Amino acid sequence: MKTSLQLYDTRLRKKAFISASNETEVRIYCCGPTVYRNAHVGNLRTFLLSDLVIRILHARGVNTKLVQNITDVGHMSEDVGDDLVQESSEDKVLAQAESENRDPFAIAREYEQGYHQDLRSLNISVADNYPRASECIDLMQNLIEQLIEKGKAYQGGDGTVYFDAQTFSTYGEISGNRLDQLKPGHRFDYHDDGAKKFHADWALWKSAGGRTQMVWPSPWGIGFPGWHIECSAMSLAFLDGHVDLHLGGMDLRFPHHENERAQSNSVVEEEAVDNWVHGEHLLFEGRKMSKSTGNVVLVRDVAAKNLDPLSLRLCFLENRYRSQMDLTWEAIVAANTTIHRWREKMHSWENDGELDEGAVAAETEIILSAVEDDLDTLKAIQRIRFLERETTISPKTKHQIFIRADLILGLDLDRRISRDLTLPPEAERLLEERQIARLSKDFHNSDLLRDRLLELGVVVKDTQTGQVWEILD
Repeated sequence: MKTSLQLYDTRLRKKAFISASNETEVRIYCCGPTVYRNAHVGNLRTFLLSDLVIRILHARGVNTKLVQNITDVGHMSEDVGDDLVQESSEDKVLAQAESENRDPFAIAREYEQGYHQDLRSLNISVADNYPRASECIDLMQNLIEQLIEKGKAYQGGDGTVYFDAQTFSTYGEISGNRLDQLKPGHRFDYHDDGAKKFHADWALWKSAGGRTQMVWPSPWGIGFPGWHIECSAMSLAFLDGHVDLHLGGMDLRFPHHENERAQSNSVVEEEAVDNWVHGEHLLFEGRKMSKSTGNVVLVRDVAAKNLDPLSLRLCFLENRYRSQMDLTWEAIVAANTTIHRWREKMHSWENDGELDEGAVAAETEIILSAVEDDLDTLKAIQRIRFLERETTISPKTKHQIFIRADLILGLDLDRRISRDLTLPPEAERLLEERQIARLSKDFHNSDLLRDRLLELGVVVKDTQTGQVWEILD
């Protein structure tokens, strides 16, 4: 059953229509978080993809089933040196647990809970299933056994079970990285100890060695799963052996998705995934977001500045998912202003004028058709901005168009504004300017704006969570 949604397929290098291969529902797998830290806003931009897809398909009456894994074991840290990147022997969750001197599963559950809270803050649709890697060990071991039986995997001299990469002839179709071109140490599990047949083979089940936490018994000895086998096992098990649409960030194309495709295809002996779709990276104020550069931004950081977290969502919607995005505090503040303006107008438009149902249907179709074309949310937002200013459409009609559009946009545009509406008109603009000045560390201009607000009868105070204001009696 082909739908009217088309997305750019990374493997096919072109846009393709998404279909429900079982004629019942579109089966979607989205690579989830590794729960050793809070997800930053760049991660959440990627996780928005599944939400948009689901909203669009539901708007067309198409059922969906979304599975998103929770990686709480097996995702190894990376060592970087001599321009090569390879996996180290340190599990990300275990490393964080050691740094916090806490139980690793307690760490994982805490950050998993925080992840779900972030999803709620951004109105991201809940998945039908969130399988945890640590609770699906049997599924992974079963898949590994099948790969060994099919001659696709073997146990190395170090006790670790490896996938035999040279048995998969179409490796590289997603990322373009061909096996014969890969150098030892180039972003894959590389160890020059003779344990593997080929340097690009990767671990399916790792021997525990001296590791004592997060290990399980297996036919190959005590150990733990490799990261890549987790997604193969969970996607096939929870989506009945086939994935219509696989989503993830651009950084997962290689080696994660290449390895996942090789594993899954080798078991089902056909393409296990119909469409591979990837979202681009997010920069923050011109730099890659990372702990080392000190520019990691969390949803809680946005809320702490008295900004609606959905301001982030609007920023994401105003950029194409396949384009690299440079997010700034100024853009988030501007988006916050826009959302509040729209909500106030929605309140004033609700019962003003006559309802033109034909216009509502036509404009809703324009917006839905835009996002169906490779998630062109930018075009949809531009249409919304145009309609806001359009004088030939009644306010009541605009209200209904915005309601329908918001089923896709997810900005809570019908939410009532709770702040004191007696705030002087000019004061709102000055508060926004002062917010930007504070974020830009322009404290001189910030002080001048505070004085101007005081002249209007508005007292502004700065707190640890941002500026707050009150009206003088």
